[in-house]
Amino acid sequence: MLNLKNKTGSLIVVFFLTVFSSKAGYIPNTEENKVGHDTTAVIVNMDDRAIPEFPLHSSMEGFVTDYTRSHDELFEKLKTTKSNYFTTIDKIFLQRNIPVELKYLAIVESKLKTNARSSVGAVGVWQFMPGTAKTFGLKITEKYDERQHLWKSTVAAAKYIEYLYEFFEDWLLVVASYNSGPAPVLNAIKKSGSKSFWKLQYFLPKETRLHVKRFIATHYYFEGKGSLVTLGKSETDKYLKEVEEFNEKQLPADEQKEEDDTSNTFMTQLVAVMINEKEIKLTLKK
Repeated sequence: MLNLKNKTGSLIVVFFLTVFSSKAGYIPNTEENKVGHDTTAVIVNMDDRAIPEFPLHSSMEGFVTDYTRSHDELFEKLKTTKSNYFTTIDKIFLQRNIPVELKYLAIVESKLKTNARSSVGAVGVWQFMPGTAKTFGLKITEKYDERQHLWKSTVAAAKYIEYLYEFFEDWLLVVASYNSGPAPVLNAIKKSGSKSFWKLQYFLPKETRLHVKRFIATHYYFEGKGSLVTLGKSETDKYLKEVEEFNEKQLPADEQKEEDDTSNTFMTQLVAVMINEKEIKLTLKK
């Protein structure tokens, strides 16, 4: 499991105090509101005061538009034919406290094909090379290859993602290193003098650079917006600060105190329940 730092935990509590003391509501998980998986509810309304949106890097606007347009047919097909895959991946990622939106990485990797095989020997939905697969617990024999088993390979992918995040603490660098391995990303950091994907991207292999951008575009197609996994670390820090400032502006001090007094017990339970929900769980990765 990924470590949770006190600073981020406090931000989550602050965020929930805002959401549930400001007449927030939920969009139920109906067919009309469902987007590619069965994650429940997003936070809405907020008395017509919008929660800060996740920013999309200015260089990505055209790429997202072009990529999603050219892949529209594939993505729509995956929504209808692979919903059970999304459900399985969601379940495993939630169990390991990993953002479920990272399931879109599997679309970029393999188009969710369990029998996918690359020219360099990567296999399965998560495109594991033999060495990495074995490192994270998958068995490969002449008769059976667990890289082609959705559940087992997703558990291995979750472990690998955990490992990469503990190393980089930046979701865009996690996506990049999932494609290339950690070494090229570390080399790009050294050459560029920066840990920002947007500054080091041209020191990465072209395929890795495009891999990250395809992931972001795919995420936007299925979710209709970004999340913390489409942000780098500095962008995440800036966004969380905006959320905190947003929270502080929502209620006058006397009303905030009254709300706090009546919601403390309920809040403790809510944070525990909501920690894996769509909008908030990502803030735990800090």
